[in-house]
Amino acid sequence: MDGRRSGPDCSRIPVCKPDNGAAILRKLLLSFLVLIWTAAFADEASVKKLMESKFTGARIQTVTKTGYGGLYEVYVDGQIGYTDEQVSFFIVGNLIDTKTNKNVTQQRLRKLTAINIKDIPLELGIRKVRGNGKRQLIVFSDPMCPHCQQLEPELAKIDNVTIYIMLYPVELKFKGTTELAKQIWCSSDRGKAWDDWMLRKVKPTIKPTCKDPIARLDQIGNKLNINATPTLIFADGGIVPGALKAAYLEKLLNDTPAK
Repeated sequence: MDGRRSGPDCSRIPVCKPDNGAAILRKLLLSFLVLIWTAAFADEASVKKLMESKFTGARIQTVTKTGYGGLYEVYVDGQIGYTDEQVSFFIVGNLIDTKTNKNVTQQRLRKLTAINIKDIPLELGIRKVRGNGKRQLIVFSDPMCPHCQQLEPELAKIDNVTIYIMLYPVELKFKGTTELAKQIWCSSDRGKAWDDWMLRKVKPTIKPTCKDPIARLDQIGNKLNINATPTLIFADGGIVPGALKAAYLEKLLNDTPAK
């Protein structure tokens, strides 16, 4: 007998193989991860059911557990809100990560509402190139919309960008805006006509007799659920509505990967 034998006879013990411990550990770890994923999925599903029972008629699109204080993100009717696992409250607002100072809600909303920009024919827009024009921005805008008019001076501060203005008049809110949009489109210099009106309130005087893209843009906007003006669409398909300030707009453009 060799008295130096340091371990059991592995040939007689099925689980006693040289690498069997590592294999078992991997299996246990995998099972643990599957259990965590399944539990998270079950939690999200139960929160979704609770939301649907408490908010009948609401279109609960997704429920996702966040990494912030046990909150669940609820994407409902195109907006983001937050609740707990019992749905004992529901709040709508911006969630800010205080470590990074980033607006988590807006980042998620951009991702959830992102569109394929190939669905928007760029030739239907008023093209404005600034600087090298490398960055891209599409803006659905109404010439009589006050927020759209507030956005224009901010856009004027942005350089090295190509902007496509998609005429998106809302006649029900601003009477005469469709006619004005047609006048701008039919002008010999559309970009100048747009700037003259939006920045200087100089209205075109021509009669709109040319073929315009307004009806087609209305169809495209409805299909893409663009229901506010102004709506800004970035190169990655991310959507942000509202009259953004130049500094924030610059940040969004810089953070957007080109496609």
